[in-house]
Amino acid sequence: MLRDIASKTEIAEIDQALDPRFAATPFCQGGFYGPRTKRFGGLLKRVPAVERLVRHPAIMRRVRSVLEPWCDTIQLNLTQALELHPGAPAQFPHRDQDMWRGPTGQIEYLVNVMWPISPFKAENGATLIWPGSHNASSAVKEAQPIAVEAEPGSAILFLGSTLHGAGANMTGAIRRGIIVSYCLGWLKPYENQWLTYPPDAARAFDPELAALVGYQQHRPNLGGATQYAQCVAPMTKLWQRLATGGSFPGCSGGGVARTKVYDRDSATRRRVVMTFSDGRRETYSLAHIERLQDLAR
Repeated sequence: MLRDIASKTEIAEIDQALDPRFAATPFCQGGFYGPRTKRFGGLLKRVPAVERLVRHPAIMRRVRSVLEPWCDTIQLNLTQALELHPGAPAQFPHRDQDMWRGPTGQIEYLVNVMWPISPFKAENGATLIWPGSHNASSAVKEAQPIAVEAEPGSAILFLGSTLHGAGANMTGAIRRGIIVSYCLGWLKPYENQWLTYPPDAARAFDPELAALVGYQQHRPNLGGATQYAQCVAPMTKLWQRLATGGSFPGCSGGGVARTKVYDRDSATRRRVVMTFSDGRRETYSLAHIERLQDLAR
């Protein structure tokens, strides 16, 4: 846990900005998401101040230290605001990395950061963590979960391989929090960032934030948007150029003064004549070159 890394005033402003959206959001369905829980994502476009949480330097340093050994770039996995209402049951224990079904115990795929917006207490459903359950550990069989209590302005960090879940809200008050998670740059994130923040929205982002939400390429070519032209053999390009009246490509250092194509319409006599600056002339049979090209296909 990183205590008091954001001001309570800053968190209170974010809390107030979330009010209208929470009011318009229905309860989730199903046991995993919680029938007494509200959730919504896309926080960077709903509450721009959330960027300060997403890109907090202390958070980014720790996230990069965990994930960068396994990738060239990291990316935002999701931003999500959640609200546990009175009577919300405890969430099923789970590991977030299991969504990708990759090898376990070798790679860390994801880092979660939980930001309390209201105080997290054991009785109001604070996040439950199973100590020692990360990295495919079997210690979870003996471990009992602990409720991670924290105040607004603090951040709770845990690995995607850690067994965790929301606790039950046994109070009469709502508990609010924000989840920000980061994953390896070669994974498909939980939240489709390109739909959540399409180009028209991402243009307003700082370049580093735009890269974090996916507007970057992971080596060798994951996430690229370039449309590559059809590969055309150099000899085909040459003939296409000559057939449309273009000159034979020369080199300024080679002394070529001019080129001219003769018998352009003849399949057997078509040729190019190159005249050099010293008066020499060389003739090349295009028909012969074309036959060599046909044999190479």
